[in-house]
Amino acid sequence: MNTTYDAIVIGSGISGGWAAKVLCEQGLKTCIVERGRNVEHTKDYPTAHLHPWELPHAGWMPKAFRDENPLITKAAGFGEDTAHFFIKDKDQPYVQKKPFDWIRGFQVGGKSLTWGRACQRWSQSEFESPSKYNYGIQWPVDYAEMAPWYHLVEDFIGVCGNKDGLESMPDGEFLPPFEMNCVEQHMSTALANRYPDRHLVHGRWAHLTEPKEHHLELGRGKCQARNLCMRGCPFGAYFSSNSSTIPSAQRTGNLSILSNAVVVKIIYDDQQKKATGIEYIDTATGSRQELKASIVFVNASALNSNLILLNSTSDRFPKGLGNDHDVLGHYVGFHNYRGYTSGKFEGFKDTYIYGRNPSELILANFRNVYKHDMPFVGGYTIFSGAYRSRNEEAPENGPGIGAAYKEGLCLPGDWRAYMYMQGETIPKASNRVYLSDTEKDPWGIPQLVMDVNYDDNDELMVQDFLKESKAMLQVMGCSDIEQNDSKQAPGLDIHEMGGCRMGADPKTSMLNKYNQLHLCKNVFVTDGACMTSTGNQSPSLLYMAFTARAATYAAEQFKAKSI
Repeated sequence: MNTTYDAIVIGSGISGGWAAKVLCEQGLKTCIVERGRNVEHTKDYPTAHLHPWELPHAGWMPKAFRDENPLITKAAGFGEDTAHFFIKDKDQPYVQKKPFDWIRGFQVGGKSLTWGRACQRWSQSEFESPSKYNYGIQWPVDYAEMAPWYHLVEDFIGVCGNKDGLESMPDGEFLPPFEMNCVEQHMSTALANRYPDRHLVHGRWAHLTEPKEHHLELGRGKCQARNLCMRGCPFGAYFSSNSSTIPSAQRTGNLSILSNAVVVKIIYDDQQKKATGIEYIDTATGSRQELKASIVFVNASALNSNLILLNSTSDRFPKGLGNDHDVLGHYVGFHNYRGYTSGKFEGFKDTYIYGRNPSELILANFRNVYKHDMPFVGGYTIFSGAYRSRNEEAPENGPGIGAAYKEGLCLPGDWRAYMYMQGETIPKASNRVYLSDTEKDPWGIPQLVMDVNYDDNDELMVQDFLKESKAMLQVMGCSDIEQNDSKQAPGLDIHEMGGCRMGADPKTSMLNKYNQLHLCKNVFVTDGACMTSTGNQSPSLLYMAFTARAATYAAEQFKAKSI
């Protein structure tokens, strides 16, 4: 390995892969530093083609594992077939001052291998509402400024969806969507007839339903609708760093990857008044090493990025890199997923579903879009869909054993529909993370303390969702409606955001409009840590757009010798 580069990218997930791609294509010698093991596309997807009966426990984790890992076994998509892309609870301890479920994946590709793949653009309302309605500071960018970067990212990664003309969920650069099944079509029509301002439409998903030439050139292929995405897709049909951005960066000849390297801190030179590189621990030997670079991109995943920045102390920055005003680690947000509603549909028994559709429908946010008219601030997206359940409860099947029961399982049961929420939360100064004074991780680095919780705004939003989702399913013709407030801890949404937010004022924010640290211009933060507010849309597409924009800017500044 070299020890000096033009740029270092900390983390190889959704945003880190994009930083590497853009910097390398701009001609910068770039090194990705990843704390986990190397994962090569296709080669390192050991369960990709296995049937349930080929797994030791048919996909379920044994009780002993669940007892030892009560945190990670809660995660969406976690199972015997995907466990290799999640870390065990003991591998990276942290302090929960308040309950927080921190879901992580340490490997090249990070959580881009296990993400949900939802790709909605933020609306202008989401950018402007926090400052307009006094529950946050003003974003230094708006939708118009981000639109061309959204376009660039969507075209490269491949996003399927439909142009619906919705202000609260802007249209993008789409491949054809997956088809709605017959009940979903009925749900969408019934809702539109009753609620003119509510639109249940195709979701926007990072799946290649019809690959373009540049996708095929990278070795990516058409989605097979297997819905086994989190095992790693050997077809490259969903976007991940491993199948897309990292291969693009490698094609330039400018990329190096250093795996099994835990970043301890960013090194700041008081005389040069800039960062000069990073210090890391080689996990194979335990030795501490340094890499030098002119530019550092921090993409370690939101809370890990906060940890690294907080631990990057120096004489100039005793409270963490760029943290003169004690903003770093504060204003942490997440998404509220607590509400779930489902019900049964009568009829439609002469039709079934085709394939295992990996997408869902989305009901675009309809709260506080045009004006603030609710007792809570912010809004919520609803994910929804319909499916035919197994015929397990039919009386003619017998008592759950024998030939009649087995034959009955070969027949589909009733149609069911569901809705669950993804709600905006308020990033408050009191929602924060900080370094423990006493607890260390296995590498001797201070553990992160989680001090994040729900508030009254979240409770009001959950109650509104439960009320409205029940009413909407009833309008659609659902019966036997069941509802649940999971009261799950923050973090299980896996959409942690903030702590190193963007803004115009260095006294109230850490980053400028180009994701540069206000007080250390050659360090950029473009993962979830940069978020000024949480919005109600899934955030990964925005992280990618921010990263492409910031990396382009950084390369320009590097070539002009301005950083």
